[in-house]
Amino acid sequence: MRAKVGVSALAVLAVSMLASPTLAGYCGAARYDGCVPVSYQQDCHTVMKTVRCKVYEQQEVTCYKTVYDQVCEQKTVNVTKMVREQRSKEVSYTVCKPVWETRQRTYTVCKPVWETRQRTYTVCKPVWETRQKEVQYTVCKPVWETKTRTYTVCKPVWETRQREYTVCKPVWETRQRTYTVCKPVWETRQKEVQYTVCVPVWETKTRTYTVCKPVWETRQREETYHVHVKVPYTKTIQVQSGHWETQTYEVAQAPCTKTVRGVGELKWDPAKCCCVYCPGECVTLTCPRPPKKCCKRVWVPECIEKEIQCCKTVCEPRTRTVCYKVCKMVPETKTCNYKVCKMVPECRTKTCCYKVCKMVPETKTCCYKVCKMVPETKTCCYKVCKMVPETKTCCYKVCKMVPECRTKTCCYKVCKMVPETKTCCYKVCKMVPETKTCCYKVCKMVPETRTKTVCYSVCVPVCEQKTINCVRCVPRKVAYTVKRCVPKIVCKQVPVSVCCPCDPCCN
Repeated sequence: MRAKVGVSALAVLAVSMLASPTLAGYCGAARYDGCVPVSYQQDCHTVMKTVRCKVYEQQEVTCYKTVYDQVCEQKTVNVTKMVREQRSKEVSYTVCKPVWETRQRTYTVCKPVWETRQRTYTVCKPVWETRQKEVQYTVCKPVWETKTRTYTVCKPVWETRQREYTVCKPVWETRQRTYTVCKPVWETRQKEVQYTVCVPVWETKTRTYTVCKPVWETRQREETYHVHVKVPYTKTIQVQSGHWETQTYEVAQAPCTKTVRGVGELKWDPAKCCCVYCPGECVTLTCPRPPKKCCKRVWVPECIEKEIQCCKTVCEPRTRTVCYKVCKMVPETKTCNYKVCKMVPECRTKTCCYKVCKMVPETKTCCYKVCKMVPETKTCCYKVCKMVPETKTCCYKVCKMVPECRTKTCCYKVCKMVPETKTCCYKVCKMVPETKTCCYKVCKMVPETRTKTVCYSVCVPVCEQKTINCVRCVPRKVAYTVKRCVPKIVCKQVPVSVCCPCDPCCN
């Protein structure tokens, strides 16, 4: 057994060494796509390792489950039903009745009276006068001049050159290698396996349970209810009243405005080659007007207290006796029998056939090609462009503006403002008070007591018997088949390849 463990550990170590990019068996030499160099050959062989595996088998087992059937039974129950009953009663209420009263009042109205007045104001009147003056101005005259400039241009010149470069040419070489392959050989074996089966055993048991039975009982209680009663009382209210007053006030009038043009000036117009008169800005003159007096009527409020008769509704509590039913649940003991299923384990034995695989080593030879890159020298020609500078000369013209002074005579107008006196008439409105009388109606609300009949509903309890359906569940056992997996341990042989290097430096 220890020898097998040592061989399996050596196989695992060999597989981990082959999986790394740099193999320790080659003393640090690189790995080339699974190809081993000729100078570092290995001695590989296959070892069989025993491994224990868990296998699941399916077995059919009969189980039982409890199913409840519903059984319908009829029972007679006492039920209290609420029946509506219509009743009527007389209710007193108060209504406010409107009563109209005619009154008179005297008020003052301001009547407008117009009065004509005069006023004097001064206005500036424009007077135009023609004058002359000499004006000097400058004109730019163009003069052309010829100049020469020199500039450099780069001209391209092409030159042919040669260069040498190296190209790697592939050369293929055929080699051979020998490797070992493990061929599987299957062998059939038998063994006895013990397993456990659960056998159902039924047992009868008795249980006691309690059922609550309803019992109805009649009781009495005192109930408080409220009755609406009307109570008269007196209260003081405040009535909003008042009177009219006449007030005098002044209203400011808008001032009188007039627009007058100011003194203009002469400006030079290059298009007409003369002086043109430009009128001055418009000036707005404002003349104030005296304020006017106006009258208006203002309402002065007053508050008066009055006593009125009112009626309010008060809730008065009263007591009455009410009969009602109470349901009590009385416990009752019952006994029933039921069956219990127990699963008793039972050991059984069966013979199982299984296959064992053995790996037989077999040697094979394969050929493969190795590619070597041989360098080869070639020559190619190419052109190079050089830019050679070249000098050129061109002529161009330049324009210069030379100033020249000139003189001309122009005419312009001057405006003078001469004052002038004018008179205008305007009207003033005066408010003269005038007394008038008008009639108006006032509405007073007088309370009046009335009676009306009100219908209301009362719920009265009525006892009656009713038949209901009660559903009861009856248990019963139902058998069903279940498939389940049973674990089983199986031993099998697994091939493991072990390789040993032949180089003495790696031992």
